[in-house]
Amino acid sequence: MAVKQTAGRTQLGDFAPKFAELNDDVLFGEVWAREDKLSLRDRSIVTVVSLMAQGLTDESIKYHLMSAKTNGIAKEEIAEIVTHAAFYCGWPKAWAVFRMAKEVWNEEIVAEDAKTEHEKSLIFPIGKPNDAFAQYFIGQSFLAPVSTEQVGIFNVTFEPGCRNNWHIHHADKGGGQILICVAGRGYYQEWGKEPVLMVPGCVVNIPAGVKHWHGAAPDSWFSHLAVEVPGGNGSNEWLEAVTDEQYKDCK
Repeated sequence: MAVKQTAGRTQLGDFAPKFAELNDDVLFGEVWAREDKLSLRDRSIVTVVSLMAQGLTDESIKYHLMSAKTNGIAKEEIAEIVTHAAFYCGWPKAWAVFRMAKEVWNEEIVAEDAKTEHEKSLIFPIGKPNDAFAQYFIGQSFLAPVSTEQVGIFNVTFEPGCRNNWHIHHADKGGGQILICVAGRGYYQEWGKEPVLMVPGCVVNIPAGVKHWHGAAPDSWFSHLAVEVPGGNGSNEWLEAVTDEQYKDCK
């Protein structure tokens, strides 16, 4: 996975264009991209410890702590890495890094607590990560079959900010989908129309052939039942992702 960096050009492009180029294209575009030599996870460990050794506690090390988390380093692992490095880099430096690491990794704990609370409000299971359709979603979703006989009914859960791509349910006759919100807050939007807020009890009928998307509000978990309306030669066409510009209308 190549690291795409634009911070150099964004912050220093006008003042120091060559430095910006080296930062974005060489350091991140080439050195960080050499995963055949060293994984992103290992490069994150080396970088965090190097910055810690210098006593840097500005936004640069916070950025690399966030990258370390993204690159698969767990809370328990970063705690052990900083503890080990403290004996070589200095105890006060470890304290400083721990303060920043707590901010970065505690976000995960808060998110997990919110998920647990949302799950308690459901009468249907939250299900498993919706990995089979992950390519059609921004963010994490979960899927739990409620009924697979006669009519397909699925409980779909979205983490805050998660939404699926624009898509169309096709059918020669009948078809389409019905959404029933069962927990949290989310949105449904048809192409060319304003987003519709969905709260528990809200029902949306989606005829076949209508381009639309649905997903969670930015600050709330969201679950809805998706009812597959029987139709002739039914199919689902996945289209482009919902852009941040389109999604901001839901904030």
